[in-house]
Amino acid sequence: MADNLPTEFDVVVVGTGLPESIIAAACARSGQRVLHVDSRNYYGGNWASFSFSGLLSWIKENQQKTDLSDECEEWRKLILEDEEAIPLSSKDKTIQHVEDFCFGDQDSAEGVEEAGALPKLPVFGAPAAQGVSPGPEKASPAAEGIPLGSEESPAAEGSPPGLEKENPAVESPGEEPQSPEAEQPPSCEGDGAGAAPGTAAGDPAPQPAQAEAAPSENAAQEPKKISYSQIVREGRRFNIDLVSKLLYSRGLLIELLIKSNVSRYAEFKNATRVLAFREGKVEQVPCSRADVFNSRQLTMVEKRMLMKFLTFCLDYEQHPEEYQAYESSTFAQFLQTRKLTPSLQHFILHSIAMVSETESSTLEGLQATKKFLQCLGRYGNTPFLFPLYGQGEIPQCFCRLCAVFGGIYCLRHAVRCLVLDRASGRCKAIVDHFGQRISANYFIVEDSYLSESTCTNVCYRQISRAVLITDQSVLNTDSEQQVSVLTVPPLEPGRAAVCAIELCSSTMTCMKDTYLVHLTCPSTKTAREDLEPVVQKLFNLNTEKETENEELEKPRVLWAVYFNMRDSSGVEKSSYAGLPSNVYVCSGPDSALGNDCAVKQAETIFREMFPTEEFCPPPPNPEDIIYDEDEIEPEESGLNNSPETKPETSAEESSSEDWGRADGHKGVQEAEQH
Repeated sequence: MADNLPTEFDVVVVGTGLPESIIAAACARSGQRVLHVDSRNYYGGNWASFSFSGLLSWIKENQQKTDLSDECEEWRKLILEDEEAIPLSSKDKTIQHVEDFCFGDQDSAEGVEEAGALPKLPVFGAPAAQGVSPGPEKASPAAEGIPLGSEESPAAEGSPPGLEKENPAVESPGEEPQSPEAEQPPSCEGDGAGAAPGTAAGDPAPQPAQAEAAPSENAAQEPKKISYSQIVREGRRFNIDLVSKLLYSRGLLIELLIKSNVSRYAEFKNATRVLAFREGKVEQVPCSRADVFNSRQLTMVEKRMLMKFLTFCLDYEQHPEEYQAYESSTFAQFLQTRKLTPSLQHFILHSIAMVSETESSTLEGLQATKKFLQCLGRYGNTPFLFPLYGQGEIPQCFCRLCAVFGGIYCLRHAVRCLVLDRASGRCKAIVDHFGQRISANYFIVEDSYLSESTCTNVCYRQISRAVLITDQSVLNTDSEQQVSVLTVPPLEPGRAAVCAIELCSSTMTCMKDTYLVHLTCPSTKTAREDLEPVVQKLFNLNTEKETENEELEKPRVLWAVYFNMRDSSGVEKSSYAGLPSNVYVCSGPDSALGNDCAVKQAETIFREMFPTEEFCPPPPNPEDIIYDEDEIEPEESGLNNSPETKPETSAEESSSEDWGRADGHKGVQEAEQH
């Protein structure tokens, strides 16, 4: 493997999280030679998604306290006298306090095998531009091109406009094709999801109406009993995110996906509801103008109050006299001065602005409210989109763009150290676990790879996370296919509000008749201590049949995991000890709902490295591409009907909007091979 890897690159990227993947794509797009490596066997790092069995393996790995300090350091012999080594960590220490619980008969799952599971990959694989599958047991997502920028046409209910059912399926970076015999998930209701995992272009896909008719008819009936063995057997139906986020429809990530045309590698579904938890009950929050006027929980007076305040928030900068006297106050205190009822104050503070009741200033609240309102209506009745098959798809999409433009990907490829040239003070190379030196001009390193000595002066925050598999929604309606966002205010002083995202089966993240619930908040204690009180408020944790009527009304938790994740966002580069100027550090996920932090970080680092280059420019227009003479000659010889001599019929089709989408698998695969 080491012999096949080039020894010189322009940029070496270590780690495949979202910011690193965006940078790698931007560098390759601008013509740089990029090597992208990760010691893990899956894409995404702490941004990854797993099947259920894949998550169980991840849990087991992070619960083991393995000491790798006695590891062989033969690589030190490769460091010359005028060089210095900056060792990288061989153990990811960003995840702590991992606790998982099964609220069913776990013994019944003994001997049960996951349906359609692929054989596990070997420990080390050969480097390839097409990459390696993101976890040996994850189902292959079918990613259809989605012109996210098409917002002129009216949106279908719960569906971003521009979804095209006829688009052929395109594999995610390096995904192994799923066996035709493997069971396929249904296509999503209202999303125009054409091909299920493993279905090729033109294959008949399950009909959405047929797939989802039964749940809506039986919505009022008792939820079906789901056993742990069923969850294990249907484990490939799950795509469970390590980090829980949504995409603001006018946020930086959506704009980047549209600009770079990376959106063609993914599908998205609208978040259909914004919920609030008030006085012990879950309620739906009216967001859009239509929602406000159709709401039955608001009086006519409250509707006028709410519309007047939201209209003010859209152009609050034009009316500074309205808020200047309260700039030193919190947003909650400012809302009290606006003659709003307690219920309206609660909705605006916790479910629209989604800011802290005790810490967020008036300006922060107004800015957050304006952002929420500006994102309404672009693709649906809420400001949010969710990527089908989980957040882990987004880093893979940018990895795929990098691969198309020549980037080389190696998973399960550890880097032992950075090599520092003492004379210039710059990093000149890396040494990998094969003992090969690979030189480059710039180095991007994910924070989790830095050693403790490098991070001595860094003060990290923590994120508390919980993932639950439940048997019904926190707020049942006629339709079971709801994607909901719920903010639970602090249950006691000193605690943070908890953001809950509930995903249905049409998001391709969980099996039918179950829901996947993600809970997130900044840590004050361990994840279980921070989040279990909220879980107990919203869900039924009792496994015994004899429970109170109130408990029976709540969704039952079938399985849960709690863990703390390091939040390294906002750490200045100067906090890291001894890093050369041409080594850049990317942080892991932050606790915010959106992805703006990762996109800003990626763009800032790229512009520092290549100030004259455009950041992730749009794809080239095929009409402007000038081909080499070697490519033109066969056309002149009369062989222009051959696919190999007509690149414009594969990855470079007739318009920039459809670039790389025509001819599905074939076009992207040909581009990657080059």
